[in-house]
Amino acid sequence: MSATTDKIKGNWNQLKGKVKQKYGSLTDDDLTYAEGQEDELLGRIQEKTGESKEAVKKFIDSL
Repeated sequence: MSATTDKIKGNWNQLKGKVKQKYGSLTDDDLTYAEGQEDELLGRIQEKTGESKEAVKKFIDSL
């Protein structure tokens, strides 16, 4: 399990606000998280922001 996955699983409600601050175009629906769907969540963020998956992971890991 990656550090990104650990952060998402453990603190997603807290992290979601910080992600929305950085990527203002994201909605609550974009940031809906269900256990086991971390890659799908990262893909939605990537698609909506135009950032690479690695850039999104790096940002989440830095929080």
